[in-house]
Amino acid sequence: MKFEVTILGSSSATPIYNRNPTSQVLNINERLYLVDCGEGTQQQMLRFDVRASRIDHIFISHLHGDHYLGLIGLLSSLHLNGRKKALKLFGPSQLKEIIDLQFKYSETTLQYELDFFATDATQSQVIVVNDDVTIETIPLDHRIACTGFLFREKKRLRKLLKDELERIGVPVELYTSLKKGADYTDPKGKLYKNDTLTTDSDAPKTYAYCSDTLFNPQYFKQISNVDLLYHEATFLHNMLDRANETHHTTALQAAEIAVQINAKRLLIGHFSARYKSLDELLEESKSVFPNTALAIEGKTFVV
Repeated sequence: MKFEVTILGSSSATPIYNRNPTSQVLNINERLYLVDCGEGTQQQMLRFDVRASRIDHIFISHLHGDHYLGLIGLLSSLHLNGRKKALKLFGPSQLKEIIDLQFKYSETTLQYELDFFATDATQSQVIVVNDDVTIETIPLDHRIACTGFLFREKKRLRKLLKDELERIGVPVELYTSLKKGADYTDPKGKLYKNDTLTTDSDAPKTYAYCSDTLFNPQYFKQISNVDLLYHEATFLHNMLDRANETHHTTALQAAEIAVQINAKRLLIGHFSARYKSLDELLEESKSVFPNTALAIEGKTFVV
């Protein structure tokens, strides 16, 4: 089961050299999910070998430009490249109006179906459920309506002990039922309990994406015990007043959140363009939560 996150952009507000506005792509069992789509995301996909045609779900956290201004271009390119399969898009309700207006005046009619789902920043919602994952919105506290996204891996079927099954002579056609927890009775009537023929699958993993937000305990419970927490860390803590004014978080606060929610690992991003080097942000966060990494573009993190 693959569950990994590749960083396409990690800058806030404006791009700077070597840092693009926010965007990430998740690979969950070879299904690709795009989270936010700042300016230049298409170029980043080409740079880091992410095939846009494989993306069937796009999630936009909010309508500040650094999180969605690359979206119209991406949707247009998919159209021009002949996409036919439907694309699911999740974001604030006003995003649909923006898209419709852009395509109206460019006289563009997409060749594929764009299924739009409006998110609600006032409450958590389950927005995607499939065989691999459940995805929920996380209500955040920003200047405008904003949601994060929580990806919960589905519990996998039990793992077969192949050598034992072959020794006993269990028919291959029963393997699926064994994975689902069934016992096995051989032709002589001997019962083999499931836990002697299989082992439990790995514990499901969780990834929380918390984009622009103030430090606010209202969302902490929902993301408790996540395996990997991505949290914005726009400023150093010596700029706390500025962070509060703009409804952002400092690197120190992001680390404090990781401690409070008992996260296993922390990934910080959404860095202000004022920081040419990110070393101080990393050091500040690590002083509270040592298992912190920087959301560096092109890097892939296994959840």
